[in-house]
Amino acid sequence: MVININVPNIGENELEVTEIFIKNGDNIDINQPLLIIEGDKSSTEIPSPYAGIITKIHVQVGDKVQTGTLIISLDIIKTHDLDQSIQTKQNTKNEPNINNNIIDNNTDIQKYHITSISNNNIPTHATPFIRHMARKFDINLSHIQGSGRKGRILKEDIQKYLSNTSTKTMDYNPINKNISSLHPDTNFSKFGHTETIQLNKIQKISASNLQKNWSIIPHVTQFDMVDITSLEIFRKQQNFEIKKNKLNYKITMLVFVIKAVSKALQELPQFNSSLSQDGHTLILKKYINIGIAVDTKRGLLVPVLQNTDKKNITTLSKELLEISQKARVGKHLTPLDIQGGTFTISNLGGIGGTLFTPIINAPEVAILGISQAIMKPVWTGKKFIPRLMLPLSLSYDHRVINGADGAKFINRINKIISDIRLLSI
Repeated sequence: MVININVPNIGENELEVTEIFIKNGDNIDINQPLLIIEGDKSSTEIPSPYAGIITKIHVQVGDKVQTGTLIISLDIIKTHDLDQSIQTKQNTKNEPNINNNIIDNNTDIQKYHITSISNNNIPTHATPFIRHMARKFDINLSHIQGSGRKGRILKEDIQKYLSNTSTKTMDYNPINKNISSLHPDTNFSKFGHTETIQLNKIQKISASNLQKNWSIIPHVTQFDMVDITSLEIFRKQQNFEIKKNKLNYKITMLVFVIKAVSKALQELPQFNSSLSQDGHTLILKKYINIGIAVDTKRGLLVPVLQNTDKKNITTLSKELLEISQKARVGKHLTPLDIQGGTFTISNLGGIGGTLFTPIINAPEVAILGISQAIMKPVWTGKKFIPRLMLPLSLSYDHRVINGADGAKFINRINKIISDIRLLSI
């Protein structure tokens, strides 16, 4: 018997089909996910109320649907399975009627409650929407104690779990499980004295984010050396005047790099973008906010300088000093101070080293690393002369940026820093 499955009651709004899990001819089980529909602030998984064989899929990814839209035709296997298909309200004892629209337009999607079995064989009670949230955030539902009726997991339980234990995502992230399996638990103390140090919250969050970004994003790193000899002379002259006038700031080389990067981002906007979650579109941002990686006693923080393309060297110098001090103290950073970045700069110039491979700070698509400036002999065509060279390391997401554009971007930064007058053009 072939029946039709329609979109349940989702309100008056149209939602977009974003994922389809089945194809024509598939033999599916009761409660098996069929597709996902999404709006601006919601994501809903529609399960099958019956077991059967898919005879026709009436929608495709990208289609707009609403309550009552026909989505699937299904050849049901056994009519006596119908009483297992939909969990209705607790006091409902009658078996559902069979008609051509198995999911009625007046049926609320939240009535489709699923009991799934977790990895440790403990039943986990959650709606399809909750299970979709769990997949999205790499959460094992067996780790969550539901606060709903009969232990059902609610959206609030997911949010509470994320806020309390976000630093532990590496424990059940499949990627991290595969990696950790390569390193069996070893008793190092049998080889000599050891000391165990507990990671703090910031270190745990950083570790999780870095692992995820490095595993998911195809990194390419481009290197270059910038002649900053003339710029360094100019910078020292400016700082001499600032000190003489007893002003409470100084100009660092990093500020000039920030301005050069801001200029390059205007000219090559794909570096100031993010890839959509489905990987099909590129989101170009019309604002430029530069995140500055700051090493603190508690771990790595990335405060953000807002609208760097619209500010002069003096303003940026003062803001950089203020936000760096706030990051190192730690207690005075607000959420606004660490949100909205479009590009990140990691500056190791004060520590040492030559070149390195910085890891992209997703959802950004590129990051610039700065190493310690060194004096090197440069051939002029007639002789070698000493020049102060600044090493740069540009990592970018190869899904978004090709090698030629990567070279153009770092070359443009090179030219601007080498001749700071280009900032005025």
